[in-house]
Amino acid sequence: MTRQTSSPAVIAAACLFLLSGCDDSAPVSPPPPPAVSAMDIGLLSSLPVYWAESENLADMLQPEQEIPWPRQQIEQRHRLVPLDSLAGPAGVARVQAVILAQPRPLSAEENVALDDWVRAGGQALVFADPMLTAESRFSIGDRRRPQDVALLSPILARWGIALEFDEDQPAGERLVEDPVAGPIPVHLAGRLRAERSSAAGEGECRFAAEGLVARCAVGLGSVTVVADAALLENAEGDASGQRAAALTRLVDSLAAPQPGTRRANAGSGAQKAGEAAAGAQAEGQRSMINNKIP
Repeated sequence: MTRQTSSPAVIAAACLFLLSGCDDSAPVSPPPPPAVSAMDIGLLSSLPVYWAESENLADMLQPEQEIPWPRQQIEQRHRLVPLDSLAGPAGVARVQAVILAQPRPLSAEENVALDDWVRAGGQALVFADPMLTAESRFSIGDRRRPQDVALLSPILARWGIALEFDEDQPAGERLVEDPVAGPIPVHLAGRLRAERSSAAGEGECRFAAEGLVARCAVGLGSVTVVADAALLENAEGDASGQRAAALTRLVDSLAAPQPGTRRANAGSGAQKAGEAAAGAQAEGQRSMINNKIP
């Protein structure tokens, strides 16, 4: 039997074929996800998100005091700035984004400052729980207790959002799927819907996760509202990792322009937003006088 050998031309062609990656149609590994820019994120919350629940300020600031997991998770990639107020130079004017997590009721001045800041390019993440289920060491009526019911109707209405609560829904924690955050744990959650009122400048909102989440383009900025705060509660095992992943995705989404906004980039939007918020205090109560915000 005669043994056939490949010609040099055939061998050369085969080598070129292998070196070139074999085939233009071969699968190509996707590029790594873009890095998220670190931000200064303001935080206004009645929940133990930045500090653990403590009897007094001295206990809260003790070095051995445990740092709540939401703060630890967020500060892996960003810098949290606790805010006493949203208005004035020490409010949203000095941050690039803001998280409102079951905050105390906002004053008329804070509503104006927040709305102006968002419309100038600010990015806000709001947890508004109509029936808070988190446990607290403080009894009802204690000012140190987290806000049991979200009282944010004026600013939500300004952005074209209404918060509803179904008292007949079954108790118990469950997961709701959000296209951005993934599975979000909820317990006695609210439901968000579009509200059209006589106020001018309402946002264009998209609703997801069975009405749990609203994402609104408001002026040059955007607002993400979650109608529950169970995500920020403590958990163990797989549930803990699931909470951490969902919170990270929600917070990281503040670093990029949201679909429907006209903001070119986070930096310029934040700068404009800060200037607008600083000017809001000087303008006083113009929105309240004009009935822009009830």
